[in-house]
Amino acid sequence: MYKKILKLGLPKGSLQEATFKMFKKAGFNINVSERSYIPSIDDPEIEPLLLRAQEISRYVETGALDCGITGEDWILENRSKVKRICELLYAKQSLNRIRWVLAVPKDSSIKSLKDLEGKRIATELVNITKQYLKSKHINAEVEFSWGATEGKVSAGLVDAVVDLTETGKSLKVHKLREIACICESTTQFIANHQAFKENWKRKKMEEIALLLKGAILAEEKVGLKMNVKRMDLEKILKILPALKKPTISNLAQKGWLAVETVIDEKQVRNLIPKLKEAGAQGIIEYSLNKVIY
Repeated sequence: MYKKILKLGLPKGSLQEATFKMFKKAGFNINVSERSYIPSIDDPEIEPLLLRAQEISRYVETGALDCGITGEDWILENRSKVKRICELLYAKQSLNRIRWVLAVPKDSSIKSLKDLEGKRIATELVNITKQYLKSKHINAEVEFSWGATEGKVSAGLVDAVVDLTETGKSLKVHKLREIACICESTTQFIANHQAFKENWKRKKMEEIALLLKGAILAEEKVGLKMNVKRMDLEKILKILPALKKPTISNLAQKGWLAVETVIDEKQVRNLIPKLKEAGAQGIIEYSLNKVIY
């Protein structure tokens, strides 16, 4: 009997912890031993493989993998022809938006892009960097860096680097100065085009995407419950923002209602005092696993 299997590429390295946490919140438990590249997952229809994010789009394109999690930057760098299922922005971990920036030492004589003419630049993102420089009509030598890229410019091995940054702190630590942003990137759930045409695989991928997006959306939301006198309900509803209308139900005690809603977590600290002042009692805030529209 044909066994239905979806081959899924998961990123090893900086994206690994955040990706595993995201899948756990979506309902999938993934475990991997320290030296293994083959994780276990509590879904017999998924066969995961741990790879460097830089490689995943190439294997998805060739069909060695049906789908995978990787960065938009590596899709573009590898010029991979893949199906983008959805974008995954997970702000509380490390799957939020990143920037690839062109940087030089703080005391460098290079002040602008035109000063890079004839200079040497080190980066993992060779193709994108070359395309960017070409668009700016700048001729510079771009060499591939296997890692420790920031150290190469500090040691004087190259004149500039193109490296990724999320907050800009890494640039400050290495005493680098940003000249330009080469590109921005987000984490993507991608698929092989042929695999996505297969009904079962497409449905499975779409189910995973739905759960992942629901888990990510829930990270920035919380549930709020409270008891409200019927005569105070209108005041409470004017205070409450919501995805849709709050859920309202009768309590056993006459004249009292239970109000429940979902709001942005960052709004809670300002809302609770206002709700209390408007007459809400028994206010409960609780975390969410998934929010599905």
